[in-house]
Amino acid sequence: MANKKQFRPIMFVGTGSDVGKSVINAGFCRIFKQDGLTPAPFKAQNMSLNSFPTPDGLEIGRAQAVQAEACGIPCRVEMNPILLKPTGYMDSQIVLHGKPWANKSAKAYFNETDRDFLFNEAMKAFSKLEAEFNPIVVEGAGSISEVNLWKKDITNMRVAVEKNAATYLIADIDKGGVFGSVYGTILLLPENERKLIKGIIINKFRGDISLFEDGARKLEELCGVSVVGIIPHFRDIYIDDEDSVVIDKKRFSSVDGKINIAVVLLKHMSNFTDFNLLEQIPEVNLFYAATPEDLHQSDIIILPGSKNTISDLLFLQRQGMATAIKKAHQQGKAVYGICGGFQMMGKWVRDPFQVEGAVEAVPGLGILPVETTITNEKVTEQCSFTFQSELKGSGYEIHMGETVAEKNSPLCVIHGKKKDGYYLNDLTWGTYIHGIFDNSEIISAILAAVGKKVTAGFDFKSFKEEQYDKLAALIRENVDMEYIYKSIQLD
Repeated sequence: MANKKQFRPIMFVGTGSDVGKSVINAGFCRIFKQDGLTPAPFKAQNMSLNSFPTPDGLEIGRAQAVQAEACGIPCRVEMNPILLKPTGYMDSQIVLHGKPWANKSAKAYFNETDRDFLFNEAMKAFSKLEAEFNPIVVEGAGSISEVNLWKKDITNMRVAVEKNAATYLIADIDKGGVFGSVYGTILLLPENERKLIKGIIINKFRGDISLFEDGARKLEELCGVSVVGIIPHFRDIYIDDEDSVVIDKKRFSSVDGKINIAVVLLKHMSNFTDFNLLEQIPEVNLFYAATPEDLHQSDIIILPGSKNTISDLLFLQRQGMATAIKKAHQQGKAVYGICGGFQMMGKWVRDPFQVEGAVEAVPGLGILPVETTITNEKVTEQCSFTFQSELKGSGYEIHMGETVAEKNSPLCVIHGKKKDGYYLNDLTWGTYIHGIFDNSEIISAILAAVGKKVTAGFDFKSFKEEQYDKLAALIRENVDMEYIYKSIQLD
């Protein structure tokens, strides 16, 4: 039976981006679940190309879907009421309560939108969660010490103040400058916000943690705030990454003796988590291909999803990658496309309503006999499907566009009735289904198509559950949980 005791929200904020807020948030979500509570994650505003549909067909940031999974509950739109999906260098689609709301430049979004309106909408979502779950595990965004953005803030300390959250500052010691970043972050805060900082968590520590004990004491003396945890840098725990910033840490080259799968690197690549299970197969080396030469060393080429298909297609043409992909296909190499990548594989991609930009039509790679029209309507849904009439799987759709084929040759059938994608042959197909490679049997099928008999018998769901438990155990071992619980006690 769940613990009925009520706690105030706990919030994890950062000295900067990519300090580990999302992963630590997920770890605490799992800890609270293990302790018999009913936690739920929340992030007022997220900026990410990595999104996920809720069971009722609304769109949120992938990180909050992962955190919900760590809580053992279905994801809900209230967990991330505002999602910014970059469509260009300075433009984003704004998703409000799970549905496209507007397309704006960064300047227009920060200077021309009603910040109070957006904040109030976010707080309405928070209140709905708060009525059902406890504690709410809140994630901030980027750095909380960007003083030039404070008046525009709807996701960091304004949330902490509004909800009286016990707030913990996370710093990535691996980046260097941890004393300056922590001290400066805290000292810049106004007094009413500073008093909400209940502790400091040092993340990604390499080596013997005991060697930092003196450093922790000095931080406490400088900041007047306790260092409640020092979490070691780890590589043996696998948690879905929040955004494509982590692509920089991925592999970018082939490996001899492995099945080399090249994911074409796009400027607006979305949902790179489509390849997470592939990365876990010992016989596979999945890498990101940035040049035509990279494709020569691959056994399989995958065109991933894109938030701006036309822009990325033009980019591939300018870089010579489009020609290289077509040549690889002509030489008999396996080429597969997911969502935007599927659209690129066709003869044309048209944008008559200029949803993606000013270019209304661009020729595709011409590998598949299909044409795509970008539409204003967005499909967002989780799905079950049958792959090539025999293999069953699950995944999800997030796309704006309709693809019409010259003849009837679907790759999948969704929910037993809706046709999806296009099947040319075992080495050439495209689909709108994200997460298609989260299904072991489909991985085995594509490896068999290139002559590699590998049984990818891998229970991805059980694997992820084990990882959440390992993350929770690591945090318990290195964070003062008694202090944490005291800080979220209601007065």
